[in-house]
Amino acid sequence: MGFREFLKDELAYQGLTTRELAEKSGVNKRTIDHYLMANPQEPSVTNAHKIAEALGVSIEYLLTGKEYQNSTPITGELLELVQTFLTLSAEQRELFLKFVKMLNSKVTTRS
Repeated sequence: MGFREFLKDELAYQGLTTRELAEKSGVNKRTIDHYLMANPQEPSVTNAHKIAEALGVSIEYLLTGKEYQNSTPITGELLELVQTFLTLSAEQRELFLKFVKMLNSKVTTRS
């Protein structure tokens, strides 16, 4: 299996059409259709990145079916934290990061 099959599987899993993926990724629909053909062309690194980002998966996953080995899964509370962080303004993010660093330094000094 390769990019074509993993892309097809991910589109089916997420219930997306190639048109929807094109809109989310900024990659031309015809280009995506070519990646899904019987004798597909391989995507450029830029397009593979855009598609992976739009699907919320890694490029490694689209190429191999496996996630990057050293990545920390983002689930549960961590996912909620990341999602909330992404809704903050730049100023709020800066304050949040300072707060987290302060908390971490207090925990570290107690240990």
